[in-house]
Amino acid sequence: MRIGVPKEIKESEYRAGLLPGSVHELVMRGHEVVVEHDLGIGIGFTDQDYEAAGATVEKSAKKIFKEADMIVKVKEPQLNECDMLHEDQILFTFLHLAPDLKQAEALQKSKCVAIAYETVTDMQGGLPLLLPMSQVAGRLSVQMGARYLEKIQGGSGILLSGVPGVPSAKVVVLGGGVVGTNAMRMAIGQESNVTIMDRSLRRLRALDLQFGVKINTVYATQDSIAEYVRDADLVIGAVLVPGGSAPKLVNRDLLKQMRTGSVIVDVAIDQGGCFETSRPTSHSEPTYVEEGIIHYCVSNMPGAVPRTAAFALNNATLPFAIALANKGYRKAMLDNQHLLNGLNVCHGHITHPVLARDLKKECIPSEEILMS
Repeated sequence: MRIGVPKEIKESEYRAGLLPGSVHELVMRGHEVVVEHDLGIGIGFTDQDYEAAGATVEKSAKKIFKEADMIVKVKEPQLNECDMLHEDQILFTFLHLAPDLKQAEALQKSKCVAIAYETVTDMQGGLPLLLPMSQVAGRLSVQMGARYLEKIQGGSGILLSGVPGVPSAKVVVLGGGVVGTNAMRMAIGQESNVTIMDRSLRRLRALDLQFGVKINTVYATQDSIAEYVRDADLVIGAVLVPGGSAPKLVNRDLLKQMRTGSVIVDVAIDQGGCFETSRPTSHSEPTYVEEGIIHYCVSNMPGAVPRTAAFALNNATLPFAIALANKGYRKAMLDNQHLLNGLNVCHGHITHPVLARDLKKECIPSEEILMS
């Protein structure tokens, strides 16, 4: 199979869909890999590194899209990239289509086979390709929150840890999944007063057993969310509906009750965000203020640490990329239900039921399309 890896064109995105080590694994199996010039320059890899791994370096992204059987990326294709996709071509990347009707329709128009990292599953019911980026984003959320609480950044001037005689900051984490757990761990390390909220008692019990008195676990209802958020210095949105839009847990009225200069970090912004006032931002302009509250809503948070993030992502995606290349997309997905769950758009049809619901579009079952 001919595999193409274009450079990411989303603002301040330096991660690469394949690293030289991943390229070598594919080439060893008889596949051809073509990467765009300077693909890895932002994470410490040169064109010579890719050539040494067996890749061909191409200066034209357009040519890569035109000639590749499979495109491997990191972030969702921008609309001009969607225009370069073609029928029966595999697109393997993050998609986050639920809040992005234009991208979804552009992928439908291309009739490509779009497999989303964020909906591939595993035997434990987890999301193995989303997991490493959720770990990175969760840990970064506290780092960024601490930064924007600084007065010079417009924050309230609170140190997360406090000092002897002065209480530590109150950190509220909405969601006890991978993002929330990693955020909580970092906040504990900063000696913050940490409350984690979730609607799964099973998850709250597990976190309580693991972390004990270091955290406060609270069942999430509208009343309890309001009680803890209004008094928080830092609120981290870490909710996830696989393939779907994030629920809005904090409305503008509640935001008005928070202390001026407090910070919210909405890690769920890729799926529309869990705060009513959230809108996507970029690494170059990461924050804005609504009702006196600083909002950090960067939609590709792991891009801030692209080398760490690219290695973590490649570790997870490579086995699936190899399966797609070795078997072709039909057999690879029919042989592996978990990879099949990653199929979002195929031959012009929406195939993921939660995505179809949120986009208000018809859902055609994946198996039906692949076996037709």
